[in-house]
Amino acid sequence: MNTDDLRIFLEVADSGGVAVAAHRLCISKSMVSRGLVRLEAAFGSSLFARTSRGVFITEAGSAFYDYAVRVCDEVDVAKKTILPAGELRGLLRVAAPLSFGPTHFAPVLAEMGRRHPNLHIHTSYSERFVDLVAERFDCGIRVGFLDDSNLIARRVGPLHGKLVASPSYIKKYGSPETLKELSSHRALMGESDTWKLVDGDKLIAVKPRGRFKANSGLALTAAAVAGLGVAALANQYIRDHLAAGTLVPVMKRYPLPRAGIFVVRPPGVQPNRKVRVLTEMLIEHLEADLCRSADGI
Repeated sequence: MNTDDLRIFLEVADSGGVAVAAHRLCISKSMVSRGLVRLEAAFGSSLFARTSRGVFITEAGSAFYDYAVRVCDEVDVAKKTILPAGELRGLLRVAAPLSFGPTHFAPVLAEMGRRHPNLHIHTSYSERFVDLVAERFDCGIRVGFLDDSNLIARRVGPLHGKLVASPSYIKKYGSPETLKELSSHRALMGESDTWKLVDGDKLIAVKPRGRFKANSGLALTAAAVAGLGVAALANQYIRDHLAAGTLVPVMKRYPLPRAGIFVVRPPGVQPNRKVRVLTEMLIEHLEADLCRSADGI
């Protein structure tokens, strides 16, 4: 019995299938199946029931699950104890947003992989809400405002933005400068139907109307440049367009509140050193750049 087989068992139990577990572990389905066979042979008991609809954990497998988690956790702690201080090994699973991830976070993860050649980094880029605990991610990178949860969060950089529109849109519909005027304009909306704006020392919520909605900042930027409406966008998307004049700020009396970029992780007794290293690298690479972009726009 080895910990690789234990991790295969845990991944199959969590994902509910051999194919999904193989995809998450970046190994073949046959390797997953062989790992399960070795474990079941060692215990002399079936850990999963195989049917045409997939695999289902048995009573014996359920009883074994918590022991397997503890064994793998203890082995991870032991490895961290005896490894050289600067060396990282094992697997780091990161959930990142699709909009910002490939452009702003991928270079940091690539640099982490270069510095630590024995570390396996698996990143999932998605706009959906990822359950870090259920899907066994070490951490997630989240942008904007954090909802209340039991996750442990660390801010790694600021996030600034503006309400913008194209010159062609303003020429046709005018430039909104008050809340009343904004209500009559076409809005380009993300996943939320509400915009948060700053009015003096108050934070207010407005619900603009619009026919264009997308869960991607890049898509909303393209729509704004095309003259489809007013958009609330982070500076990272609009910096070049503002410099070129293809987008201009509107509603300057009601700026967007400052948000942030965060690394979140499931709560646990033992902090994960791989997550700590990634967090420090993100702070190093992002904070200065984001502050410069905010000051320059």
